[in-house]
Amino acid sequence: MIRVGLAGIGFMGWIHYLAYQQVPQVQLVAIASRDEKKRRGDWRGIKGNFGPEGRQVDLTGVRTYETLEQMLADPEVDLVDLCLPPALHAPSAIEALRAGKHVFCEKPIAVRLEDGRQMVQVAQETGKRLFVGHVLPFFPEFHFLWQAAQDGRYGRPLGGMFQRTISDPKWLPDFYHPDKVGGPVVDLLIHDAHFLRLLWGMPRAVFSTGRMHDPQVVEYLCSQFLYEEGTGPVAVHGGVIRQSGRDFTHGFEVHFEQATVLMQFAVIDSQPVVAMPLTVLAADGSVERPSLGEGDPVQGFVAEVTEVAQALEQNRPSPLLEGQLALDALALCHAQSESVATGREVAIASQ
Repeated sequence: MIRVGLAGIGFMGWIHYLAYQQVPQVQLVAIASRDEKKRRGDWRGIKGNFGPEGRQVDLTGVRTYETLEQMLADPEVDLVDLCLPPALHAPSAIEALRAGKHVFCEKPIAVRLEDGRQMVQVAQETGKRLFVGHVLPFFPEFHFLWQAAQDGRYGRPLGGMFQRTISDPKWLPDFYHPDKVGGPVVDLLIHDAHFLRLLWGMPRAVFSTGRMHDPQVVEYLCSQFLYEEGTGPVAVHGGVIRQSGRDFTHGFEVHFEQATVLMQFAVIDSQPVVAMPLTVLAADGSVERPSLGEGDPVQGFVAEVTEVAQALEQNRPSPLLEGQLALDALALCHAQSESVATGREVAIASQ
């Protein structure tokens, strides 16, 4: 049994809490929150863009702490789950690792590259595991795509295009702050950077064009990731649009040697719109629409938490959640921003 201490009771903390209720290998034994009301279990003010709204929760048997430092002193906590603001990921994870705890940190690994590098280094030095919650590969459409690339059912993935766009999140005052959240590239498009890193590895360079929100933060971009001959094109476009009628959209079209796999989903006027369900276009002209189950997004987090638990139980790396993968994704984000700002192709250095 993996005993978990959860730090940060906002929207992501709430979703992680819901996931823990469905994973028998883990037990939530502690929470840390500066909000006294939340320490009493009143989570009714929590709202997000998917899943149920917060409610009153029963914290019987769960120890409550005001600070992370207090929770780190709890000898019964094996794994610390960090659902804190991005700027706090690095100092909190490093403190937890040095306190002898494994760490499961929400994405991004950090806002600044040097902080992410230090997190990976401290995990290696302490012998503790650092998992970073890039949940996208656990969502059914993306999990199907990743498995197809792994097992070779359609041959090798040749290239593809990914889209991810939101309306301006004006309710998040620090969203565009370069050191607190990092804007849409670090907070949003890092999902796609992480996923294309899984499919094709690190590119040799990236070239991006886009709009700047201010001199330091990109608002919207189109990126070409440049690989050696035989892979590509690989492209990402997305970011923030200034109209609120489309809250969210994401999708992909990935070309394999023997099939094309595509999907597009949006939330328009607060209603879900499946513009293209997951579809496989086969080389023989046939069309398949694989069954994906019920589609509850919380189940992606259940699968993610299950992977964390199994990796710890089996003392193995996670092919999807390792800190180095998350660091690589962050490096790709910063390279895209640099390319937009300078108008030049940016070489990708090893992390």
